[in-house]
Amino acid sequence: MSRALLRFVRVSPTKARLIAKEVQGMNAELALASLEFMPNKAAGIISKVIASAVANGDYEPEEVVITSCRVDKAAVMKRFRPRARGTASRIMKPTSHILVEVGKKGEDA
Repeated sequence: MSRALLRFVRVSPTKARLIAKEVQGMNAELALASLEFMPNKAAGIISKVIASAVANGDYEPEEVVITSCRVDKAAVMKRFRPRARGTASRIMKPTSHILVEVGKKGEDA
């Protein structure tokens, strides 16, 4: 089993989890092919992390399955936007950590 971790990605964890749930348990080759045609920003990022996890284990994408694809919340960048009467509104820019684990089909953790 091999894994790849991408930290402090400028994508909302809520939006990235929707993509991560879709590819969990899929064959890595099939997951990479389906992520290529998804319009989401998170799809491209998760696709690169899957490719990295496959390469870390010296596997071919056809022979491995995505055992775990997890998106955790990271630090939130706080910005301010000026508003009426000299006040300001806070803008939250969330970041996330993406962890992907791949392994052979019959392999145990």
